This record gives sequence, C-alpha cells and structure tokens, in this order.
Amino acid sequence: MLLRRVLAGETRVYAQLVDRYRGRLGRYALRMLGNRDDAEDALQDSFIRAYRSLARCEGPHGFGPWIFGILVNRCRTHAAKRARTQGIMVRDDVALAAASVAPSESRDGLRDAIARALEQLPVEQREAFLLKHVEDLSYEVMERVTGVRPATLRMRVFRARDELRKLLAETVRD
Repeated sequence: MLLRRVLAGETRVYAQLVDRYRGRLGRYALRMLGNRDDAEDALQDSFIRAYRSLARCEGPHGFGPWIFGILVNRCRTHAAKRARTQGIMVRDDVALAAASVAPSESRDGLRDAIARALEQLPVEQREAFLLKHVEDLSYEVMERVTGVRPATLRMRVFRARDELRKLLAETVRD
C-alpha cells in the first residue's frame, strides 16, 4: 500500500495519496466553509499535518478516515477563525457550483436551494449530514473522524434532515 511505502521512506509516493483523496476532501471542505480559498487552505493544511504525523495513522486502511478527521478539525478551526475576524460566513457561489459532480441545467435551481438550506443548518448538523449523506461514511467512521459518539451523530443527522425538509418545503412554496 501507498502508506507503507511512504512510511518506508518513499516520500514522493505521498503525492499519490494526496491525489487519491484531494477531490473528495476538497468538496467536503468547500461545502463546509463555502469559500474556495478557505477550503483550499484547510485542505493544504490537512495534508501537511497528515504528512508530519503520518506515523500515527492506524494502518493502511485507516488513512482515509484519519485524514478526514484532520480535515474536519481544520475546517472547524478555519470557520471559527473566520467567525471571529469577520463575524459572518462568506459564501462563494461560483465555487459551490463548481464543486458539484455533474451540473445539469434542470437541476440548478434545486442544487442552489439545497446549498442555501445546508448553509442555514448549525455547523454541527451540517458537518454530520455531509459526512453521512454526501461522503457516505458509517457512524463508526464518523465517530473516528469527529470524536463525537454515534448516538449524538445520529441525532445531528436526524435534526439536519428534518430541518432541511422544512427549509426545502418553504423553497418549493415560494
């Protein structure tokens, strides 16, 4: 595996790990932070931190959840820092649209409505919802990534889904 090779001294192989996870992690960071520059900063910081402490990673199958945990913490830190300095969350609509997997003209309105609804969720609920329903992580992996108990994560996901239903129902009525 790539991780073993990096730990054995083949440091250039780390670029392959970065390539493997960059897209997925980048989409998550962008959805959490809503700004391409902040998302890129959090992503780069995560890969640097991961490289520096690679020996702590729990085996070759643990790299994905482990790097995701680092990114979740970096996103939390960036969001908190931005909230302290700016007092508001900034949204980059162009970047959010580019993060979509397959744009479709007929779905643009729905995608925008979902993005706006996600932004309105409390950060903890948005984080749990994205990890569960966008990144398709199990609650056990989510626990490793966030450090939050599965029961709490389930409640956050439930509340996020409930709130999203309400917000999207309001959009349909408008």
